[in-house]
Amino acid sequence: MSDKLKVGILGGTGMVGQRFISLLENHPWFEVTTIAASERSAGKTYEDAVGGRWKMDTPMPEAVKKIGVMNVNEVESVAAQVDFVFSAVDMTKEEIKKIEEDYAKTETPVVSNNSAHRWTPDVPMVVPEVNPQHMEVIKYQRERLGTKRGFVAVKPNCSIQSYAPVLTAWKEFEPYEVVATTYQAISGAGKTFKDWPEMVGNIIPYIGGEEEKSEKEPLRIWGRIDDEKKCIVPAESPIITCQCIRVPVLNGHTAAVFVKFKKKPTKEQLLEALKGFRGVPQELKLPSAPQQFIQYLEEDNRPQVTMDVDYENGMGVSVGRLREDTVYDWKFVGLSHNTVRGAAGGAVLCAELLKAQGYIAKK
Repeated sequence: MSDKLKVGILGGTGMVGQRFISLLENHPWFEVTTIAASERSAGKTYEDAVGGRWKMDTPMPEAVKKIGVMNVNEVESVAAQVDFVFSAVDMTKEEIKKIEEDYAKTETPVVSNNSAHRWTPDVPMVVPEVNPQHMEVIKYQRERLGTKRGFVAVKPNCSIQSYAPVLTAWKEFEPYEVVATTYQAISGAGKTFKDWPEMVGNIIPYIGGEEEKSEKEPLRIWGRIDDEKKCIVPAESPIITCQCIRVPVLNGHTAAVFVKFKKKPTKEQLLEALKGFRGVPQELKLPSAPQQFIQYLEEDNRPQVTMDVDYENGMGVSVGRLREDTVYDWKFVGLSHNTVRGAAGGAVLCAELLKAQGYIAKK
């Protein structure tokens, strides 16, 4: 009998569900024992349910091929099999909110890749290197849900990973105004070029809801827990304005960012802050944590998706082109892997943090 925690993947047949399954292969702490999906996949083996829709570069892990897919809506049955679940379900926002809380109420922790609960005031939305202390709001969420061990925790939007950690590293210089344009990969929409051929050689200057998330979510991760209100109160600055553009790239979100600071840092100070930036995942040596979270690349033509997207197994952030600006103080380009750090990998790191903090344990 394995001493690993038994994990369920909700929405395991979709692209993010597949990424969870590939990332958790041979994980030292977690083992995928249960996969749940829509009614049409239920009753099939995972291999048959996915069929020709496996979208990862690496082959489907042997260990999951013969797992029988369960109906994600049979909450009690699925929850009885696992210690906790990752959620990547494809439903409406209201349906997701409900089903994730339903799982939590069975005393099953839910670590979600979905956006539905990102603004639920007592649900922590965490980048583990940036705001690990926000997990403490779980005690108030459990009060509301009437649970002892069940809760919902989420990771933020994939688009902010390429610049929010950088701004966090520069917090001491007090950034107060930020302009960011993100150039976002098609896998962020759950697509490949095979199923979205019109993206080849094309750019679409609109991604529904993305700009609002990109402007507001960093403020929530920089916020604080208000013990009177029993919730997280977002920070008020810096003010961020954003444009989000879909580009013909498979994996990797790039951001071009302009920043004004209250304190006027030198380039050397900014670079030193990036290189020295570490968080709890690095201190605890969590299995998925990048050793060096943010790397700075000196070459004028970096970071590039083809060369840098897999930095630290896709869990690190690459930064380049840090220059003084004529309107703002400084500008830079950031790159992060949107389906690893920005989606499933970020959620796995959150689960590792929750285990290390004692929130997730065997049932």
